[in-house]
Amino acid sequence: MQGLFISFEGGEGVGKSTQIKALARRLSAAGHRVLTTREPGGTPLCESIRSLLQSDQEVISPEAELLLFTSSRAQLCRQIIQPAIERGEVVLCDRFMDSTSVYQGVARAIPSAQVEQINQFSVGNCKPDLTFLIDLDPHQGLKRVRQRAAGSLDRIEQESLDFFKAVRSGYLELANNEPDRFVILDGQQPIEKLEKTIWDVLSTKLSAV
Repeated sequence: MQGLFISFEGGEGVGKSTQIKALARRLSAAGHRVLTTREPGGTPLCESIRSLLQSDQEVISPEAELLLFTSSRAQLCRQIIQPAIERGEVVLCDRFMDSTSVYQGVARAIPSAQVEQINQFSVGNCKPDLTFLIDLDPHQGLKRVRQRAAGSLDRIEQESLDFFKAVRSGYLELANNEPDRFVILDGQQPIEKLEKTIWDVLSTKLSAV
């Protein structure tokens, strides 16, 4: 059986990692083979790129940032995600190509046509079947991040509130343009309620596969 590729998107501090772990447990308990990964990251090469992107030791231009993210994505798709889907596994990915569309395309103001072309080249045919967008006011999300990080923020987490407002708007526009793929979730919901909503949506999707 062909596998399923599910991505989780949202701004900083929305709770993607928590929900991915919860969903992975539910899927495994239901007898599915599950692979969880993240962007950037997931392979030794991609984790090295992640370290570069998170470091605030030097200024990275928007164009270089775009290419680093998509380079990591190209490797992750071909080394990890595509083989897992072909093995019939359910792949859960913390961020994917939509993050680049909004962080580099919208918030960094790189022309959307350029971002889309580079994004498409990096992923090929490797695209999510379903994307959960956890939506949360950026002020609340950043507050969570600061509490969690105890004052140690990475390069992107240090961006302005206006930057993350642009990210949120970009995500909502993407989701409205692709309603068949995106499911918008209220990030203010209790963790358990959010987990149940995700499972209910996915159960319907799995029954149709």
